[in-house]
Amino acid sequence: MTTPYTDPLLAWFARHARDLPWRAPGTTPWSVLVSEIMLQQTPVARVLPAHRDWLARWPTPAALAAEPAGEAVRQWGTLGYPRRALRLHETATVLTARHGGAVPADVGALLALPGIGPYTAAAVASFAFGQRHAVLDTNVRRVLARLVAGRPRPAAAPSAAERRLAESLLPAEPAVAARWSVAVMELGALVCSAARPDCAACPVARDCLWLAAGHPDPPAAGGRSRGRARRYDGTNRQCRGRLLAVLRGSGAPANRSDFDAVWADRAQLARALDGLVADGLIDPLPDGRYALPGLARQHEARACG
Repeated sequence: MTTPYTDPLLAWFARHARDLPWRAPGTTPWSVLVSEIMLQQTPVARVLPAHRDWLARWPTPAALAAEPAGEAVRQWGTLGYPRRALRLHETATVLTARHGGAVPADVGALLALPGIGPYTAAAVASFAFGQRHAVLDTNVRRVLARLVAGRPRPAAAPSAAERRLAESLLPAEPAVAARWSVAVMELGALVCSAARPDCAACPVARDCLWLAAGHPDPPAAGGRSRGRARRYDGTNRQCRGRLLAVLRGSGAPANRSDFDAVWADRAQLARALDGLVADGLIDPLPDGRYALPGLARQHEARACG
């Protein structure tokens, strides 16, 4: 099945697609999986060097599973939301133990992996294995909301009706459907952006219901303006990042005084430290120090050697 959108969008993608390593011919399913985890809430420009270094160090799930989880947290660096590093390490461990070190092609098997939800499972099955699945990330949902439904943006969470719509637009041939999915995603990232859509450059503009209606925009909820930058300085997230940076520097265990040196608010520091321990990102040691998960014993062994 084809729609009025299929051929123009695929032709546009052939000309304008970014040259990204996880799209390169011959890239591994592991590379695609790592990219999808890294790209969650993180811009492509920041993911590119992190993805390159991660795959250079751990080209297979087995290579990552052979190291302590703390090394994954160290390698994650400043990408943010470091629990993703722990989930990748857990996933690598499961893949090594249960799947022969390979990323499975089956969506059900992908969903059973740690931290893999419907979007990531569909994305990996589509982009790594050329299967036919609706891949609904933020960019895809925004493009389809505007193009087919005439709305400026989608609802907060995907509905069953939205998923059915996305599936109905997929070309019948699996390989073409997979390319269609990544093409819609690329259109949302490069042209049909949230704040400044470039309708003049859109290959499907003549069929876009939102454009035909004159770009209607609903009033901002609660009188708040959309697109306001979120405050980061002084937040718990910044505090957590500072504490992790202390441990990432050398991988050696740290004393509480090492953390005191990077964050002045002692009460907030204590809350952030408790949260990192609860999330499994930091291990409390019997002597009162703290270490990245699994690295304390490794560091002591090196010191003795």
